[in-house]
Amino acid sequence: MKIKFKKQPYQTDAVMSIVDCFKGQMKSGRVQYRVDPGKRESKKGQRTYEDYDESAGFKNSDLSITHAQLLENIQEVQRNQNLPISEQLVTTSVCPINLDVEMETGTGKTYVYVKTMLELNERYGWSKFIIVVPSIAIREGVYSSIELTKEHFLEQYGKQVRSFIYSSKALHELESFSTDAGINVMIINVQAFNARGKDARRIYEELDSFQSRRPIDVIKSNRPILIIDEPQKITGDTKKESKSFKSLEEFNPLMILNYSATHKRVHNKVHRLDALDAYNQKLVKKISVRGISVKGLSGTNAYLYLQSIEVSATKPPVARLEIEIKQKSGIKRIIRKVGAGDNLYTLSGELEQYKEGFVVSDIDARTDTISFVNGHELNAGEATGDVNDETLRRIQIREAIKAHLEKEQVLFYQGIKVLSLFFIDEVAKYRMYSDDGEKLLGEYAQYFEEEYKEAIKDIDSVFLPEYAKYLQGIAVAKTHNGYFSIDKKGRLSNPKAKARGEGAGLSDDADAYDLILKDKKRLLSFEEPTRFIFSHSALREGWDNPNIFVICTLKHSDNTISRRQEVGRGMRISVNKHGDRMDDPATVHDINVLTVVANESYKDFVSGLQKDISESLSERPRVADVKYFTGKILQTETATIKVTEEMAEGIEFYLIQNGYVDRKK
Repeated sequence: MKIKFKKQPYQTDAVMSIVDCFKGQMKSGRVQYRVDPGKRESKKGQRTYEDYDESAGFKNSDLSITHAQLLENIQEVQRNQNLPISEQLVTTSVCPINLDVEMETGTGKTYVYVKTMLELNERYGWSKFIIVVPSIAIREGVYSSIELTKEHFLEQYGKQVRSFIYSSKALHELESFSTDAGINVMIINVQAFNARGKDARRIYEELDSFQSRRPIDVIKSNRPILIIDEPQKITGDTKKESKSFKSLEEFNPLMILNYSATHKRVHNKVHRLDALDAYNQKLVKKISVRGISVKGLSGTNAYLYLQSIEVSATKPPVARLEIEIKQKSGIKRIIRKVGAGDNLYTLSGELEQYKEGFVVSDIDARTDTISFVNGHELNAGEATGDVNDETLRRIQIREAIKAHLEKEQVLFYQGIKVLSLFFIDEVAKYRMYSDDGEKLLGEYAQYFEEEYKEAIKDIDSVFLPEYAKYLQGIAVAKTHNGYFSIDKKGRLSNPKAKARGEGAGLSDDADAYDLILKDKKRLLSFEEPTRFIFSHSALREGWDNPNIFVICTLKHSDNTISRRQEVGRGMRISVNKHGDRMDDPATVHDINVLTVVANESYKDFVSGLQKDISESLSERPRVADVKYFTGKILQTETATIKVTEEMAEGIEFYLIQNGYVDRKK
């Protein structure tokens, strides 16, 4: 299967917001320089420059426009997008030119900055770029994305980007980076140059394997343009630049372009596509939340879990309620449909815990609640009674399977493969091994197989024939799979995660990310039986598969992952079996809905997510007043008008007089 790319106006706007900042810049030819050949040992053991070819290098030309002209260009770009106007170039210790592009997760940030490189080369001749990333997961994803889009961009520009991942063990790539006249892109993760660890220091050392040259000296000779992906994880907080960021001064950058959904340090922002823009323009999935929480009902230990309320046009609402039922083999928890007047004591086989007043008095579909004559009440997603961690995880898995099947039976007929992603914190909960190496199911895998079998036991009567046939053709053991680190014995293992800093809780296991990326397209195929994926939460940054429709986190909340980060893995618009994006404006939000099965109540998760998003929208104006309107650019049929303070006062007065805004500010 081949994922198809197409020109998207919103992505082109983001590209041009950078390109237009340099209007007036002369297009340079190939700016040559002599590449330092280094030294090598002669036959007598002496170091010499002899017998070396003087290779020609090609570097980026310097800026030909003045900083004043650059600032004027930036301000014009900002006015056209109604962004705050920069009064000056915001400099850093690394570089005087720092431009920010804000793009919501899932809208194609990598695609945009790759296209920006090609456009900058086309317009101005710049050809040497370095993409700086905060983690190995992002590094591997960026490299994969560049490779995937090569053919697409070749059709547009008639040229390809040559990309490589920096490694101190493959320094010959730096030679090609310097001497090749085409567009060259080096991808480097911050760990490779932040001076921590033996390997990281090699970039600053004279190496015998590199003809006694320092890799950093070869890099800086190219005057590269730095593109920082997720700068908030690299540059430091609002008060102080990080050491890692300061070390980028050694790269001698021509400029720095910052791309993120959540900038911490704001420089000259030239483009904004935030969470609100992305949703309103239908560029990302909608979000649906299924929350689960434990409710203490005083005076009882009766186990209850209200899954949902079902409504009908002809019948009263019924509740899908899980209760304990006495059977010949023992007591088992089973979901039953109950209506007003049903007695749980009778339904349970006369279990004593349901004897005191557990008769359904009311089922309210408006509030998603069920009430009993004893006064107890439950909301959908709430459990009570003997509820331990095992119970909650089983409920989460059941809800994820239910959400998956509900989505899949619709999208199957549109040729869209549905994937569900479970994040866990320990491999043993999914996969165990006997002493002789035999694979065994961990507790979560056992729960999954039991709940999945229960969910599809009535295939023929519940599902349409073609979809039922598809389900019957997939063995339960084949429909789920685990993606973790692999140890020396070939067994799944827990990835090593960082304990501190921006990368806390994330892994640097390149092999694990490589496996995830290699299987990305395969997982989109209906021929591949895997539909339910279990992965370690430390590998979460590696997952950006567009067809993830359900995310379920089977771990205790440790506050290291925001709600926004949690849903971010599934926000991309899905593709069908032909590789076409399902982004038709008329149906995009009917098809593209991400269900999050939260390990907390619906209310808590939603309020937390809204808080995360609200904080990210802090730069958006909240008051329509004189200050807001002054300086805005209005385009009429005959002219472009800049709003003066007097005009702004008139606009504000009109809005107040006609009741569009409050007098209070």
